[in-house]
Amino acid sequence: MSGGTEIPELEPAAAAELLAGEAVAVDVREPVEWEAGHIAGAVHMPLGELGQRHVELDRGATLVIVCRSGGRSAEATNALRGAGYDAHNLAGGMQAWVATGQPIEPDSGFVA
Repeated sequence: MSGGTEIPELEPAAAAELLAGEAVAVDVREPVEWEAGHIAGAVHMPLGELGQRHVELDRGATLVIVCRSGGRSAEATNALRGAGYDAHNLAGGMQAWVATGQPIEPDSGFVA
């Protein structure tokens, strides 16, 4: 990441509000993490595939980038913003999302 670049972050409640509208969650975790539990309606795009697959994302959409704790998603947010996307990091990742009572699927899901 480039030094001094501020990565915009959203707390879980603010992210949930955006996602209830037109925003799209992009989950950059590995398949086993995704399968354990994820945000409903999220796009699964593991970090290692982001460089090739980012073109699948809507450039006009607000993106909420998600990982387990916020580290990988911060890296992805920075890369996507550099490529011209309106991307925001989910502060604290899925751990914070679940800790604040936000829903995941499947209903029996958990943060791996």
